[in-house]
Amino acid sequence: MRAAFSPLGGLIVLSIYRDSGRQFYNQDLKDLPDEIIWIDLLNPTAEETDLVEKRAGVRIPTIDTLREIESSSRLAVDRETISLSTPVVAQGDGPDAFLSPVGFILTKTFVVTIRFAELTTFDSVAERVRRDEELRSSAGVFIALMEAFVDRGADVLERLGSDLDKVSRSIFRGDVSNRKHTVRSNKSLRRVLSRVGATGDRLSLARDALLGLGRIAQFVTTLDQDWFDRGFKARLGAVAKDISSLNEYEGQLSNKVQFLLDAVLGFITIEQNDLFKVLTIVSVVGIPPTVVAGIYGMNFHDMPELKWKFGYPFIIAVILVACVVLYRIFRRNKWL
Repeated sequence: MRAAFSPLGGLIVLSIYRDSGRQFYNQDLKDLPDEIIWIDLLNPTAEETDLVEKRAGVRIPTIDTLREIESSSRLAVDRETISLSTPVVAQGDGPDAFLSPVGFILTKTFVVTIRFAELTTFDSVAERVRRDEELRSSAGVFIALMEAFVDRGADVLERLGSDLDKVSRSIFRGDVSNRKHTVRSNKSLRRVLSRVGATGDRLSLARDALLGLGRIAQFVTTLDQDWFDRGFKARLGAVAKDISSLNEYEGQLSNKVQFLLDAVLGFITIEQNDLFKVLTIVSVVGIPPTVVAGIYGMNFHDMPELKWKFGYPFIIAVILVACVVLYRIFRRNKWL
């Protein structure tokens, strides 16, 4: 005999392969076979939900129920049936990551998971259960899922931390590969601001997911179910500690995001101030020529300079000298 997962519509169940052939789940059975320990519902239809409710004797929550944020809706115990829900990050490797609710119905003999998005974590856990016989129980599958979610969250936070380090270097040191082109141009600053904002958004998704997982771990460890063995609670306690450390690391990354946002906005302000300074200096340099041209543009009859043979080049020279003198003053005072 060997264990393997077999698909049944929207269900994935852990069944038994026998030498004489596969033993699949029979929809005509009134109860679940003892071999089934995990039912995974992915975007379940009404028929699939009704099938599982009748065969497993549990109530499958809807997506609206799983999205509720109060603790009483996410964490509940009815005799020996534990109902849990938490948001997780879907499409975490792509640019369109989003939070999707996941529900757990944990019993002594099997666990039911309800989800509405493709999650690679479930595929990795399914493969892990295939290889490890110690995980072939409802508690084993639940622990494997929790550990996989924590590992996935750690990987995401490490990647976001690496991205923030690259952004920080580009902001304060310029482009390391090309020293002639620093990040402090308007186009580059806008691009960096977008990257930092996107990272902050991803961190907020990770924070919500870790918060939900932490609540689940702490809640389940406080329960006193007779089918919880010592190893189960020990591993779940380790998961809770890992989540706590990831929350601290996420807090550090969030503070760094805020710091980088302030830094980028400060550089943008400096760029704007430099632009206004240049415009101000240009306007000041243009004042003497305007005054001289205004005086000699009044065309009064008694203006002796109008009869000068070299009056026009003299006035042009006066204007140029005034502009050069003002420019030298600005340069000497390091206003330019």
